Amino acid sequence: MEIGHQPCPYPSCESSDAFSWNTNGYGRCHACERSYPSREKPFDWAKEKYPTKENSLNVVEHFTPKRIEAPTDGRYLGMRGITASTMEDFKVYTYEDRQEYVYPSGGIKVRRLDEKAFYAKNGFKGDELFGMNLFTAGCSKKVTITEGELDALSVAQMLKSSYINPVVSLPSATPSKKLWDNCHDWLNSFDQIVLSVDGDEAGNAVADKIAKMFPNKVYRVDHSKFKDANDFLKAGAGAEFKAAWWNANKYTPENVLNTTEQFLSLYHDTPEHQYVPTGIQALDDKILGLMQGHFTVIKAQTGIGKTEVMRFLEFNMLQNKIPIAAWHLEETKLRSLLGLVSYQLKDNLTRRDLIDLKGAEQQVIGAITSLTKGELFYQFYLGDGQGADDLIDQIRFFSQAAGCKFVFFEPIQDVVAGSSEESKEQMLADLSIRLSKLAAELNVGIVTIAHTNENGDTKYCKMIGQRASVIIDLQRDKDADTLEERNTTYIRVEKNRPCSEVGSAGKMRFNSDTFTLREVI
Repeated sequence: MEIGHQPCPYPSCESSDAFSWNTNGYGRCHACERSYPSREKPFDWAKEKYPTKENSLNVVEHFTPKRIEAPTDGRYLGMRGITASTMEDFKVYTYEDRQEYVYPSGGIKVRRLDEKAFYAKNGFKGDELFGMNLFTAGCSKKVTITEGELDALSVAQMLKSSYINPVVSLPSATPSKKLWDNCHDWLNSFDQIVLSVDGDEAGNAVADKIAKMFPNKVYRVDHSKFKDANDFLKAGAGAEFKAAWWNANKYTPENVLNTTEQFLSLYHDTPEHQYVPTGIQALDDKILGLMQGHFTVIKAQTGIGKTEVMRFLEFNMLQNKIPIAAWHLEETKLRSLLGLVSYQLKDNLTRRDLIDLKGAEQQVIGAITSLTKGELFYQFYLGDGQGADDLIDQIRFFSQAAGCKFVFFEPIQDVVAGSSEESKEQMLADLSIRLSKLAAELNVGIVTIAHTNENGDTKYCKMIGQRASVIIDLQRDKDADTLEERNTTYIRVEKNRPCSEVGSAGKMRFNSDTFTLREVI
């Protein structure tokens, strides 16, 4: 059997991981290109670590790790449910103030007993698996990986039986690339890799990494109410862990679906076309309503009245008790709020002078109270210097922490500031891709406004429209002969991925007395 990624035995090379040794008694270093044994005298330790075949009679059948003698004050001590016998199996010594975990190359990770703190000694690098040297590659069908040394001991103790059951531990929750290089071949020698890792972000990241490295081999133990394997042991739930270990499910990264259970869950648990009617009947006939999980773009040339259309949609959401967040970059925060108040009171109360002139302060206060009751409305803004990353974080917050079903912001072109049109185009393309993915990931509706050029294309970046699920185009003739026509906005659905229907979707008329829009039948 060949053991790879070992330290070179020759002083002239001293590579830490380029040597491969075969248990038949010979090897080769891929760094210095020397074979082993050779005329060059090796390190003294190499004779013990890499025994050679003598006169074709002394054939070494397996690698035996170097025996480690405990100093006089060290002992095998049971703790946290782990027996002294298990400590001895893994050569874990306990001292008055610390516990030491010896890794395959002799490096030692030390845990202070008075606090959860670690330090290294004997050249510990954290690029190996704890316990890996105790089990021959491929010695069993399964190998179990934990996130901590004591968890590895706990698993080994709970699963102990008459057959070999290799259990190893990562040196940390964020292992290095060097570790995976060193351990890949050894891990790959097993048919199944069973993970007993925490259910937190670090544990999930480790699980994703290993699943991608060893596709179709990785299974994960459901820890249920317990944080880790040692918690099972301390709670006397060894039988529960054993059952969970035997019933471990095949693991695929979170962004990959593979098992029957996952696809059935997708069918049963995914809400299909969750939407809220816009309040514009002709538009709803085409798109049903604004969709959660989709990126919707309202586009038109400057001055057509896109913001008022968006405000109409926001007010309709609040009337339907749908939690939303909104940001209008081209307005003050108070103007955005008073725009909704005007819809609530059906009067133009968009400025303080109008409120004073009409003696409507108490009505405005009442409308604000009504609109914001139940914390359904979140108004936000980004400061100078903040951009796409901050917007993405804000949307994630509103969806995950605040429970918002829709996030409105406009205009999208003003979120980023490029040094040139080319750089701005790239930034907007990246943002559009991220928004469309985020909407689907969080099942949140993201609605924005995009300015267009004279050709009707979104300014600076066509990708905005390409990534949108729904595009609503607005047209208004500002130079029409009659006031009625000048105040009429025509709606057209240009793109409709959820429902397919496109074309004319009604019209709305602006009332300058109330400063509100209404649908014209």
